[in-house]
Amino acid sequence: MSPTQLSVLIVEDDPNTANLVATYLQREGFATLIENDGERGLLTAQLRHPGLVILDLMLPGIDGLEICKRLRATSDVPILMLTAREEEIDRVLGFSLGADDYVVKPFSPRELVERVKAILRRVRPPGSKPEAVFRQGGLTLDPQKHRVSLRGEEVSLTGSEYKLLQTLMAAPGRVFSRSELLSRFYDNEDAVVERVIDVHVNKLRQKIETDPAHPRYIETVRGFGYRFAESDTAEERWQ
Repeated sequence: MSPTQLSVLIVEDDPNTANLVATYLQREGFATLIENDGERGLLTAQLRHPGLVILDLMLPGIDGLEICKRLRATSDVPILMLTAREEEIDRVLGFSLGADDYVVKPFSPRELVERVKAILRRVRPPGSKPEAVFRQGGLTLDPQKHRVSLRGEEVSLTGSEYKLLQTLMAAPGRVFSRSELLSRFYDNEDAVVERVIDVHVNKLRQKIETDPAHPRYIETVRGFGYRFAESDTAEERWQ
């Protein structure tokens, strides 16, 4: 998807920061929307359906984490968190609520634009060829429609959750380390802790597993990472 085909909503209470981000995005062909408080930001996101949301963590009214949580209840719009707080727990919490990436202030506007592009490439790869539909044990992932269903019922996933599931389903039985999965999702994986992968897996299990504590689809390989169950195993556990 080209930049001119989508808009970016910037929810930021500092007008200088919001205008700076908007200027750099517009130079790259993106349309931009700006809101300066949480309530208006959430309403605009729900009514205007932007292609991506840049969301400040500390906002008047509703804070960024609460907006992220509410958006994720009904939408898979990519979300980039923008904040002055850099503690690991804040990053993990943001990812656990469905954020796709995290930028700490002060930041380079050029880097932020590249992060936006990288998120969009992960979520909606440009010029990608039609891919096969993955089906296993009642779970279906259709890359062409960007849709996941479980026993015929559609499952709403964030961009990161979808990409994680697609990666694992495309190679059932193969074990992926946390660092390998991290490198597939984030251009600068050094800035993201490996715990983020565990957060995504746990959130994904909550959505696709009947019993997340005893998963039939995404298996943990202790001390290494994760794998998607091979066909016969998943089918046996589903029946």
